[in-house]
Amino acid sequence: MHARTGRTVRDLRRENRTAVLRRLYFDGPMSRLMLGPATGLSSGSVSNVVAELVADGLVEEAGSVDSAGGRPRTLVRITPASGFMIGVDIGETRVRIELFDLTLTELARTERPLAPSGPRTARYDVDLVVDHLREGIAEVLRLAEVPADRLIGVGVGVPGIVARTPEDGAVVHGQTVGWDAVPFERLLRAAVDLPETVPYWIDNGAKTLGQAEMWFGAGRGARSAVVVLFGSGVGACVVTDPMGPGRAIEWGHLTVRVRGRRCRCGAQGCLEAYAGAEALLERWREAGGVPPAGADEETALTAMLAAAYPAEPGTEPGTNPGTEPGADPGTAPRTEPDATALAVLAETAEYLGAGFADLMNLFQPERILVGGWAGLQLGTRFLETVSGYAKEYALSYPASRTGIGLGTLGPEAVTVGAALLPLVDFFAQGGRRPESKPTTPAPAWQSALQDRVST
Repeated sequence: MHARTGRTVRDLRRENRTAVLRRLYFDGPMSRLMLGPATGLSSGSVSNVVAELVADGLVEEAGSVDSAGGRPRTLVRITPASGFMIGVDIGETRVRIELFDLTLTELARTERPLAPSGPRTARYDVDLVVDHLREGIAEVLRLAEVPADRLIGVGVGVPGIVARTPEDGAVVHGQTVGWDAVPFERLLRAAVDLPETVPYWIDNGAKTLGQAEMWFGAGRGARSAVVVLFGSGVGACVVTDPMGPGRAIEWGHLTVRVRGRRCRCGAQGCLEAYAGAEALLERWREAGGVPPAGADEETALTAMLAAAYPAEPGTEPGTNPGTEPGADPGTAPRTEPDATALAVLAETAEYLGAGFADLMNLFQPERILVGGWAGLQLGTRFLETVSGYAKEYALSYPASRTGIGLGTLGPEAVTVGAALLPLVDFFAQGGRRPESKPTTPAPAWQSALQDRVST
């Protein structure tokens, strides 16, 4: 007797549609003949699926290519305007909201600033953030003239751990920002004017960054990776399936020094207490450094790096002195590096190297990729030093198999990754939008017992 797999004809059709949509998304335009070997489907199945997708408006013709000895083959591709996604990044200094079409072309963007100073919990006031999303989502839809019912979903990257409950949906535990079991999805559904059928996909910001880098950035081609997000704090995402969702880990709260510095989470000795931009600037200040008065973290970190690595007279920061035609290094006095800033950065590089070593030993990834606005600023200066410490602290075998590099999608990649969250599910459903579930009456026994209890 053969065991039943539980898969229905409907499941097989959905899987076939998913296979064709994904291949066209990453490698299209393609002909039907090319789609066969690329998806593993028969020519008949490919023709049927493509015909369905064309009828649904998800796929369109995109010209033709010559064939060897035959008539030209028609190419097909994803139809850009067949669906839209919104990506949201709840960052350290602002809430960024972007609207994309199905091919991730940005159609509209808006930003809402968070308070640059004051208590962190006040800056991340939940009601304020929800208001920013309510106004921002309405604004990008209005700017792009996209009806709300054309959305396939809204993806949101948040600072913290995300759990899910049947009653509230996504619940955010953001200890560092004062979010204690915030029913964020329920709050958004109550505040934002969107149809009930539009799903929210709320997840950790590092996870959304990881999704973006694996699909379109420096993670492409890797079977496994850890994508780390450096901003005011530190987070990471572990990816073991290039096409699947990663897993957010609270790497920033790994203890790197027993009874060390107090972290903003309340514990002592966390990596984030030494390597996050907020802690890095605080350590520079404690050591005698002078960040610009009233500057936000991004500006202050730029000033710290400029103090530690001053540019030669007449050159841009990061260039080699004397390489420009006619350059004369002796025409102006050279600014000496700030020894205090250099010392703090050197210590930070060692802590980061030890943290990377832990990632190597625990997960043995092919790549470790550094992203986030602070990570990209710091990485260009001392990623090589961090890599050296990582290989020194890690076991030799995983260290020899792990490459360390910078992400390639820039400091705003979280919104792209957030927009991918609904897109991943859309493809998994074969390109079908979610439908309202029909209500069914409760079983007779349930009604009878409820009446008994109520009386």
